[in-house]
Amino acid sequence: MKTPICPTCGCSLVRLGITEENAVILNYRETDYLFCCEGCAVLFKENPDDLLRETAHLVVCPSCLAEKPINQTVTFHYQGENLQFCRCPHCLTVFQEDPEYYMKCLSGEIKFSGMCNRMRLI
Repeated sequence: MKTPICPTCGCSLVRLGITEENAVILNYRETDYLFCCEGCAVLFKENPDDLLRETAHLVVCPSCLAEKPINQTVTFHYQGENLQFCRCPHCLTVFQEDPEYYMKCLSGEIKFSGMCNRMRLI
């Protein structure tokens, strides 16, 4: 599942609580990009190609919503889709306990209430 990431700073817009309705949107080469703030959009205009290259391989962990380079994640197959999780074992465990909640959070359909609010701590 693809979740929006600011192409300037690499932050997950879902983690920040930024929806498409309140994101800063900038069109570049016939593609709309969503930004976490006006400052990131301004910086993007100065060097868009380099920033797009830098953030192209970032993914968001479905459980903690942390942004990670894809080569620093583990893949989990869920309903015909490859999901990338950070390496924390708890992230995959809590996801498997309530995948519907985390998929809705990842898509921005529901507000993320924090992984630790839903997981059992050791």
